Amino acid sequence: MKALVCVKQVVDHKVKIRIRQDRSGVDTADVKLSINPFDEIAVEEAVRLKEKGAIGEIVAVSAGGAGVADVLRTALAMGADRAIHLQSDAALAPLTVAKALAALCDEENPDLILLGKQAIDDDCNQVGQMLAALRDLPQATNASEITLADGSATVTREVDGGLETLRLTLPAAITADLRLNAPRNISLPSIMKAKKKPLESRSLESLGVATTSRLTTLRVDEPAARAAGVMVDDVDALVSKLKNAEQLI
Repeated sequence: MKALVCVKQVVDHKVKIRIRQDRSGVDTADVKLSINPFDEIAVEEAVRLKEKGAIGEIVAVSAGGAGVADVLRTALAMGADRAIHLQSDAALAPLTVAKALAALCDEENPDLILLGKQAIDDDCNQVGQMLAALRDLPQATNASEITLADGSATVTREVDGGLETLRLTLPAAITADLRLNAPRNISLPSIMKAKKKPLESRSLESLGVATTSRLTTLRVDEPAARAAGVMVDDVDALVSKLKNAEQLI
């Protein structure tokens, strides 16, 4: 059984985001980039399923510029068997990525497709669903538990009312939530072994996917700064402040 795990390179979650002066997007110059945290969880889950004997091969895939190879090496160090880099310097919309992954699935024929539920840079939460639609696959989003057996996947996912359990016939697409697992720390020997694992590079055009997007970013702004807090000396002062605030509203 083969698992295709999709990962994305994003600005590290510990880095304070900066907006470009022309407000065209996020400034990534001299900024630490790393694997999207939700995608890291997806890779970890694939590795755990392989350790249980449910999966025989893990293929990591990512689309983007030259730096994407770094996150693919991270996935290989975590336990992926090989990686595919879909090269493109263009800003890729979710639909473009989904089409590229769908075309790659035609070649790889994975039994299971794992993705993070969303990327922390754009928070679109779209690629997994679009990919499932393009491939006409059963899907489960926001997975907190995955079990594979008898050609099917049993997935527990979080919904507003609690937990929902689904059974999907493989092949299927599943997106990972934070509660699915805690990714392992990567050891130095694993990093060294990852350098010897195969990493294939190919263009999006080789899959017949155009990089032109129907989306145009008009402007990117930082969140409005919060007003400074006010310290009060006692309860009476607090009540007075609250009453004045109600009158202003």
